Amino acid sequence: MPQDTDTLTAEETPQQAAKYYSKFFNEMRDADGTVRPAYKELAKLLDGLSIESLVTKQEAADALFRRLGITFAVYSEGGSTERLIPFDLIPRILHHSEWSLVERGCLQRVKAINTFLYDIYHDQEILKAGLVPEELVFKNPAFRPEMCGVDLPKKVYAHVAGVDLVRTGERDFFVLEDNVRTPSGVSYLLENREIMMRLFPDAFNGQAVSPVGNYPERLLENLRAVAPGGADDPVVVLLTPGRYNSAYFEHVFLAEQMGIDLVEGVDLFVRDGFVWMRTTEGPVRVDVIYRRLDDDFMDPLAFYPGSMLAVPGLLSVVRSGRVALANALGTGVADDKAMYVYVPRMIEFYLGEHAILKNVQTYMLRDPKQCQHVLANMENLVIKEVQGSGGYGMLIGPASTKDEREAYKARVLENPDNYIAQPTLTLSTAPTLCNGELVPRHVDLRPFVLSGNETSVIPGGLTRVALRETSLVVNSSQGGGTKDTWVLERGAC
Repeated sequence: MPQDTDTLTAEETPQQAAKYYSKFFNEMRDADGTVRPAYKELAKLLDGLSIESLVTKQEAADALFRRLGITFAVYSEGGSTERLIPFDLIPRILHHSEWSLVERGCLQRVKAINTFLYDIYHDQEILKAGLVPEELVFKNPAFRPEMCGVDLPKKVYAHVAGVDLVRTGERDFFVLEDNVRTPSGVSYLLENREIMMRLFPDAFNGQAVSPVGNYPERLLENLRAVAPGGADDPVVVLLTPGRYNSAYFEHVFLAEQMGIDLVEGVDLFVRDGFVWMRTTEGPVRVDVIYRRLDDDFMDPLAFYPGSMLAVPGLLSVVRSGRVALANALGTGVADDKAMYVYVPRMIEFYLGEHAILKNVQTYMLRDPKQCQHVLANMENLVIKEVQGSGGYGMLIGPASTKDEREAYKARVLENPDNYIAQPTLTLSTAPTLCNGELVPRHVDLRPFVLSGNETSVIPGGLTRVALRETSLVVNSSQGGGTKDTWVLERGAC
């Protein structure tokens, strides 16, 4: 993959911006400007619309998001700063053949990760085979020895997974990272589609776009499927840290869509070996907890004792098999950015297959030689914290100053094990409405994978877009936005 990533300054011209973006795979057009098959109907529609009408629709979309309260909190601004999630109304479209590759690759990857998690908490065969370094598991803060030997329903650990993909060419999709702790973003996927269907109904005419609206039903079905035995009508709740969490809107949204109770730690208690929910009509036994807070805050008797969000005694109920957690405790060891390197080995070891979706080349700074190489080439690489997320704690070499690199180098040298590095990726671009113009912007894709009765992928996923010119950072916390993602069903184009 090419690694040059020229960055622009405010003084540079539109011609220079066009030259910059010409180096990247364009989702909508071939190199000669021909519209790709998946985008033909959208291109016709856009040709018949003025920029003014698109801006008007964008303003209407923003007003709808504001009315619905679709926000996220920015922790770098104190954790209480609420922002609207930026939304771009030009959809990202995938031909069914493109989606088939993505779908098969995501299914394969999540099946291997679930098998790996079962293995490391049981026989640890992959460690005995020497295919994954033991220290990456046993010294990983996300590894939970308390879960060793615990048998989970259907051997599922990651009931909900988000696989972050980047595209660099026609069929070149690469996995950037796996999210199997408490992946977020699906509410934006669903609301994006709802708003597009309200504002752009003509865009769906004559095109068989795969629906996404049944996600809450499929999620609830999978959650009920992993309820402890003996529960004829399982009670499922969604456990949230509360309204100050960055994804609180999503917690409320999903609970409402699934028709289940949204609870906080104070609403639950342990008695007689079961978990109970406080209600106005008395305690109700809980069978499945879809939790949206990290392991450390789940049980103060087992993990962080100062947690005010937790349910005392919860771990003992999990270990006895009388309540199911989704995702399971200890899944974080599998989405560690250092463990990511070994997922292709997991696929080969457990499934006997080659990885359908490739990893991005990754340098492990715990290795002295690789660390030396990275520190000598910081201006060309992206360096990340192993446990980092949300675009925080990373250095984008080509966009950094010498002083920033020197400061980051000092951090790396204090604890090299805490960092990995990757080439600066040539992320694909998609047409985006910015400041009254249709311009290319870099995008990635997060498909959501559900596991329970079976493993399935929601068609499309969440497309995140870097709204700042030439930026490669798509996270909403770092100025990125989202797009609706269409998968055209077979025969649609």
